[in-house]
Amino acid sequence: MEGEPPEAVPDGSIFDRLGVLMGADAVDAFARLRVAVFGVGGVGGWCAESLVRSGVGHLMIVDSDRVCASNVNRQVMATSRTVGQMKVEALRARLLDINPDAEISAVARVYSAETAASFDLGGFDFVVDAIDSMRAKAHLINAVTRLERPTLVSSLGAARKTDPFRIRKSEFWKVQGDGLARALRRRFRQLGEFPAKKFTCVWSDELPAPLGAAGALGSVVHVTAMFGFALAGLVLREVRT
Repeated sequence: MEGEPPEAVPDGSIFDRLGVLMGADAVDAFARLRVAVFGVGGVGGWCAESLVRSGVGHLMIVDSDRVCASNVNRQVMATSRTVGQMKVEALRARLLDINPDAEISAVARVYSAETAASFDLGGFDFVVDAIDSMRAKAHLINAVTRLERPTLVSSLGAARKTDPFRIRKSEFWKVQGDGLARALRRRFRQLGEFPAKKFTCVWSDELPAPLGAAGALGSVVHVTAMFGFALAGLVLREVRT
């Protein structure tokens, strides 16, 4: 009757709308996907959330840090309630709230040359590199690109940027003007070891803002999250092609 509220539409699967857009085959493929995200700060945490909300069924998240107050402005798991918690544990709890059926492995460990052997990189379809440390980043890139699988996608510098419309993707050697890319290339030359395969990076061509006091790196969530979402998009797009 006129004036009565419309009947409620029964709830379906949490991935119904994903299936409408992507198709059932893509939803099934995402559910089988195994992805490792190294670094779950302002970029990697949003990437992990985007992957889980897109139905990725198997995820390993790696980070050795605890949530601190200065993370709250940009990191998805960082709230006033989670300060002091391990980032991967706080994020895992959030991701399982989104999809309790997902397999989420939380590894509170640094990735480095010394710990690399403890990670079964070859057991994943994709590795997302959102590591801040240049040395660890270079090692992970070299390690992954020497394997037949997984496929690597990597984040370059998201700090000191404010314009989300300057974010883009490029093959690593085609990135221009990014300080972290320059540092990585210098590191590869020093080591005499270079990535064995091409890989795609998310980066911004915006000139970085000045450093803060004592060299602090300022960051805003609308940029770091866009980096993370773009990395997730690269993974999902690769699966569908």
